[in-house]
Amino acid sequence: MINIKKYMVNSFEECTHVVWDETREAVIIDCGVYKFGERERLIRFIEEEHLCPVRLLLTHAHHDHLYGNDLIHERYGLLPEVHKDDEWIMKEHLPIRIAQIYKKYPYDIPMPEHYLTDGEVISFGNHSFKVIHTPGHSPGSVFFYCEDEGIAFSGDTVYDDDIGSSNLAGGNYDQLMDSIDYILQLLPDDTVIYPGHGKKTTIGQIKEHNRAIIGGPIF
Repeated sequence: MINIKKYMVNSFEECTHVVWDETREAVIIDCGVYKFGERERLIRFIEEEHLCPVRLLLTHAHHDHLYGNDLIHERYGLLPEVHKDDEWIMKEHLPIRIAQIYKKYPYDIPMPEHYLTDGEVISFGNHSFKVIHTPGHSPGSVFFYCEDEGIAFSGDTVYDDDIGSSNLAGGNYDQLMDSIDYILQLLPDDTVIYPGHGKKTTIGQIKEHNRAIIGGPIF
């Protein structure tokens, strides 16, 4: 059985997720912890639960989803993993964007050694995620989908009652809507969605209540 701990962190109210199963192996998705207290609480939880982080995953490479990557790299030796189409954001855009926001950014920005691809399987403990490429919010945005548990992590592609922005680095509205259409057809209605901001939802709820989709171009 998969367990999920959500932290809503940093000034962007980003959702950092710790996911683990009975083996205590864990993956950390979109580690956006920025403030000292946020970073301390995350590590304390991992240690108190006796978890063993084995993967550090990014749904996309925007800055608010990776402030804590240096912490996880330093503590557990893990480097971030993001889709290959966001490589240029990590290497070129990200340092510039962070310099625009912060006069003096206090953390290192570790770079990936491995870039994810569509359909790749990420294993941990007795479970696995399938990488589903969903470009639009960023070129390399992805879902992490666990079919056995009926859950997925959507990043900023789609939320409970809205969709992600398409006017950020590498964003494209038509791609975003195509990706959402694809996901809504691909995943069962009872699939629980954990977005990068806001509350969890389901595919069925998104179809019925998402104000940015109802009556829009994908239906």
